[in-house]
This record gives sequence, C-alpha cells and structure tokens, in this order.
Amino acid sequence: MNSEFIERLQDEKNSSQNKGTNIRERSTETSTSKTQSLFIESPAKEAPPAVRIERAALRKPEHKAEKLRELMNKTPARIGVGRAGVRPKTKEWLKFRYDHAAAVDAVYGQVSDTLLKELNLFKVNTQVADKETYIIRPDYGRKLAEEAKQIIRGNCEASPTVQIILSNGLSASAVEENAADVYLSLQQALMSAGHKLGTPFYIENGRVAVMDDVGEILRPEVIVLLIGERPGLGSAESLSAYLCYRPRSGTIEAERMVVSNIHKGGIPPVEAGAYISTVVEKVLTHRASGVSLDK
Repeated sequence: MNSEFIERLQDEKNSSQNKGTNIRERSTETSTSKTQSLFIESPAKEAPPAVRIERAALRKPEHKAEKLRELMNKTPARIGVGRAGVRPKTKEWLKFRYDHAAAVDAVYGQVSDTLLKELNLFKVNTQVADKETYIIRPDYGRKLAEEAKQIIRGNCEASPTVQIILSNGLSASAVEENAADVYLSLQQALMSAGHKLGTPFYIENGRVAVMDDVGEILRPEVIVLLIGERPGLGSAESLSAYLCYRPRSGTIEAERMVVSNIHKGGIPPVEAGAYISTVVEKVLTHRASGVSLDK
C-alpha cells in the first residue's frame, strides 16, 4: 500500500516537471517568434529618393571636388588651399604672411596729409600719445585732447543738422582707400536733401565713442563717423560708418548704428555713401538711433 502510494507521488512529480519544461520551451519559442516578427514587420524607414540620390552622389570623388570649388568661389576664407605634408603650401603661406603684414600696416599706418587737403579737412587729436597707447588704452581714444576741443570750437559751425567726421581708427588703409568716395557721395546726398551740414574734420587715433565729445561741443542733430575698422586677413581696408542721434556724454553703445564692411570686396564706397544718407533721413524723421529707432 505504501509502496503504491510512493510510486504514484513520484509519477505525479515527474509529470509536473515535464509540464514546466514544456511551458518554458513554448514561452521561449513564443518570445523568439515575437522578436523575429518585430524585425520582419518593422523594417527601417528608407530615406526619400532625392536624399538617397544626393548621398550616393556625395560618395563620388568628382562631386566632392565640385562642391569644394563651389564653396571656394563663395567665400574669401582660406578653405581648400591644401597642404604639403603637414605644412601649408608655399604659395598659401606667403599669401598668409602678406595679408598679415597688410593688417599690421593698416593699424600702424597714417592717413596722408594729401587726402586731408583734398577733402578740405583739418586734423585734431585724441588723448592718445602714440599708437601703442591707442591699442592698449581704448579709453584714451574716446576723448579729445583739450587743444582739439579749442580747435573744433574755433573752426566748426555750431548746431548743424548733420556733422561728418573721419578717423583712422584701427585701419588707416581703410580711410585712404574708401573715405573719399563715401564722404563725397554722402555729402552730395545730404546737401541735395537740404540738410545743414557742419564743418567736417579728421580725428587722429579716434575710437567710436569720440563722437560723444564732438556732440557736447557742437550739438548736432546727427553725427556720422567714418572710421577704419579692425583689419582681418581677408581685408585690411574695411571702413565703417557709425551714426548717432544727438550723441552726448553718457550715450550708450546701443544708441549707435553702423554701416560696416565698406570696401571694394564688400559694400562699394559710392553706394555706401548714398545708403548712409537714407539712414540719416530715417534717424532725423524718428529722432532716434540704435535700439531706440526700432521701438
């Protein structure tokens, strides 16, 4: 009796273990089939035909070369110049050195007296004693020397509608190459519009904010400062025109406006002069400049 009972228990135990094994096997098979169905039923989305064609074309060496040439024609930046081993090619290295030297000359150069005589401009100085001081102490270039203030008072008409001033800033080359065309074009446009122009003059080693000192002395409605910009390796002759409505001591930079990149490779000087006159008209109409003009 006992032996029969024991055998029956053993049979039930073996049967239970076999059922568990079958359940695990079926579960594994089901999981595997589900995973396989995911891969089969959810294929990766293909890119649109145009994108596939473009990707295939980019893999072609001749297409890459064509794209590079297209980019090189659109920018003066030094791209696609190549190398000889780890070094730049001799031609490109010499061009780099030439452009760097031109930038240094632009900063340390002087505007010729001949140009000032042609434009009938007298010269005054800021508080800068030399070019090294100008570079390391920008605040000195923002203030006129006391002698300069006296010269301006004695030679300039007070309270004009528009006062034009010029300065070498960080590029004497920019003034030499572009200032005459910009100034004459601007002067003609403003006179044609019937505006009262102040007596123009030249400021040696000036910074943009020097117009505030001029504004305190002459009290114009608008000042236009034509100044040489910091030279780069693409151009050492870039001129900018800064405009401000009634600049005075304490004027913030956000109240100024600028028309930049005036040179033969940017905005043509004559066109820039005509455009600046339209900006002056807008400033006078709204009696505001800079961020205040956009409100």
